[in-house]
Amino acid sequence: SFLKEYDLEGKTVIPFNTNAGYGIGSSFQTVKELCPKSSVLEGFSVKGGIERDGILFVMEGEKEKQVQVEIQNWLKKIKMIN
Repeated sequence: SFLKEYDLEGKTVIPFNTNAGYGIGSSFQTVKELCPKSSVLEGFSVKGGIERDGILFVMEGEKEKQVQVEIQNWLKKIKMIN
């Protein structure tokens, strides 16, 4: 609803998400469709924490470090950082 409500013409849109294993589905494609006059950069998606039986399992340890590296690489790839 945000993308339908606001005019992002001429803006740069950078989609990203965390999920519990379902991935992005058609989310990034939908962003492109709803922002036809914007520059939509390559998105980033990562499986984050999950909830099982009411208990939240957060991303930590080696997985957290791995994702930090992946995010840094993605930001370099889309030229948001050097």
